[in-house]
Amino acid sequence: MMKKISFKTLLLLFFVFCFEILPQQKELTVELIQTNRDFSAKNLNGVQWFSGGDKFSFLKRDPETKAMTIYEHDIKTGEEKILISGNDLKLKSEDQPFVIQNYEWLPNEKYILFTGTLPARSLKTGGAFYIYEIAKKRFFELAASEKAPASQGEQENARFSPDGEKLAFVRDNNVFVVDIQSQKETQITFDGSETLLNGNFDWVYEEEFGIINGIEWSPDSKCIAFWQLDQSQVPEMHIAKWDSLYLNFLDMRYPKAGTRGSFVKIGIAEIASPKITWIDLGEESDIYIPRIKFTADANLLSIQRLNRLQNKLDLLFADAASGKTKTIIAQSDSAWIDINDNLQFLKDKKQFVWTTGKDGFEHIYLFDYSGKPLKQLTKGDFEVDKILGVDETKKEIYFTSNERSTINSDLYIVNYETGKRSCITEAKGSHKIDLSPNQKYFIDRYSNANLLGSIYLYKTNGDKIRDLVVNDMSAFKDYNLSPVEFFHFKTTDGVELDASIIKPANFDPTKKYPVLVNNYSGPGSKTVTDAWGSLWFQMLAQKGYIIFALDNRGTSGRGEAFERMVYKNLGYWEVNDQIEGAKYLASLPYVDANRIGIWGWSYGGYASALTLVKAPDYFKAAIAVAPVTDWRFYDNIYTERYMSTPQLNPKGYETSSVMAYANQLKGKLLLIHGTADDNVHFENSVALVTKLEAENKPFQTMYYPEKNHGISGGKTRLHLYELMTKFILENL
Repeated sequence: MMKKISFKTLLLLFFVFCFEILPQQKELTVELIQTNRDFSAKNLNGVQWFSGGDKFSFLKRDPETKAMTIYEHDIKTGEEKILISGNDLKLKSEDQPFVIQNYEWLPNEKYILFTGTLPARSLKTGGAFYIYEIAKKRFFELAASEKAPASQGEQENARFSPDGEKLAFVRDNNVFVVDIQSQKETQITFDGSETLLNGNFDWVYEEEFGIINGIEWSPDSKCIAFWQLDQSQVPEMHIAKWDSLYLNFLDMRYPKAGTRGSFVKIGIAEIASPKITWIDLGEESDIYIPRIKFTADANLLSIQRLNRLQNKLDLLFADAASGKTKTIIAQSDSAWIDINDNLQFLKDKKQFVWTTGKDGFEHIYLFDYSGKPLKQLTKGDFEVDKILGVDETKKEIYFTSNERSTINSDLYIVNYETGKRSCITEAKGSHKIDLSPNQKYFIDRYSNANLLGSIYLYKTNGDKIRDLVVNDMSAFKDYNLSPVEFFHFKTTDGVELDASIIKPANFDPTKKYPVLVNNYSGPGSKTVTDAWGSLWFQMLAQKGYIIFALDNRGTSGRGEAFERMVYKNLGYWEVNDQIEGAKYLASLPYVDANRIGIWGWSYGGYASALTLVKAPDYFKAAIAVAPVTDWRFYDNIYTERYMSTPQLNPKGYETSSVMAYANQLKGKLLLIHGTADDNVHFENSVALVTKLEAENKPFQTMYYPEKNHGISGGKTRLHLYELMTKFILENL
């Protein structure tokens, strides 16, 4: 006799059946994040505008040969076609197709320059230099290191003349110019050595001033200006490579806080002579020259001169023939002055535009050649980021700023006669803009915190022309990603801070969750931005963690008063505001206040370690990757900008050191460093380990042999993120 099945049993069977047939949400893993290419946005690489602005070229693999190939995109028609492939670039017919690494159009568009690349903060050309002549379809080697004696170093820093007929470059720290048609080389300097750098920069100039190429052409292509840096008095670092029985070493010149940096000179060479005129930079030799640029007048070179403490910046105009200089603008600040690339000279040879923060926010001003400010073109409680171009016919300046919100970046236009300003980009998020030379079009690389980045082509009136590369979220449809939410909260002393939060997948407000605070925290930085971020945070959210971030006092986008509060006192406001964040989190009903941790890399590693030892009652655990632990160990340009020198601010250096509070460690600390880090040296972590051992404080550490500041290569990132994930799961 059959038994009756109860209603409850039927209901249970129904739900079991539904559960089995419905698609199940997948979980992210570190390995998936590191290896699944579908999770990475497709890109548009190697974009180069044609000088007319109606076309651009880009790099893409040929679908048939799989070789990297230059394609041409026509703005008006949208047609894309192969312009040059590796098969077109052969010195001999029997050669293998040329492997394209880096290319650049010369201004006259008669030639394309092909170079290799060298390790640097941004793109640095190097190796042999090749030319492809468009009309004749001719490919030839223009300059090769093999032409120099065996003792000489690799070529680097290729820079073509405005007329497109000559190329300047550096070989073995000397400057050369080669004529493209005749291939005749002219050596400009002869005193280059390992310690005397012509047209090239030392490590700290590249890292902290963000400049790579030390050569500037005059607009008439008759002269070049170049930096000369004498680093003979800069102390050497010897970084063990751990690669042999008795070890080899990476030797580098590295000026730490309080020590002497390179002596700097600026020379101007006439190509026809070549006669070198050395510029009068003043009596003080302990200075920096972070920027030089020819004005619209080929006889006038602009020079930005920064004092050692970086709180006085002079704009000089130098006469190219005599080397005599005149101070056009003198700026000073009670803390420091930031360097930018926003100096643009108008073709009338009478006016220029530049951004300064003299009214408390970074804004655009119009000056005449005497340095007189003619007009302030932007004004308000927002910051101008970059001047992208000037249309002198319409008298319009294109620039990016955070006027919409401190977490957003948009493209704007301002008329420098009427002062009328408007926003061009519409979508809320982050827009990275590549403006055409004729200011008619722009490529927009757009993303927001919840949307993978895509690339679009627009007219500068805001009309969209077409999609270039669209990345949708289909790769994540089965992964239940949590939205990033933005908000503000007020500290106990009444300051409003930007913050973001990612709540766990399947968030239940009646439960209590642990929190991982993501931070960088350094002066002028920004962590809370409406841009696509890290899938690692989404993975942790799937595992039940809240991911929280705030922009503490000292970070960018809020004006000089907010940013410069940290002067001579790094670490204080960073920790103070992270504590404020922990207090805010503790007030939320769904946060477990006893399970708040913090992590960061570089400056973020410093802030994480310092926060854990200074605020043991608020933070349970911290991961510090490649952290500075004492500012005496870091380079002079960055450190002294924010801390002055150890000689002038000994108390500030003492109180900002992680070691000063090591005896207060209560929580769990994971300390990670690459032994070949040439930026934040491994000695930072060694010094902290030594202090923690002396205080008998337990901690965990991981070092990565021969890995630099980025700690990458092979399966290193997989190992690193799996290590950090395990630490979080076990300790937070």
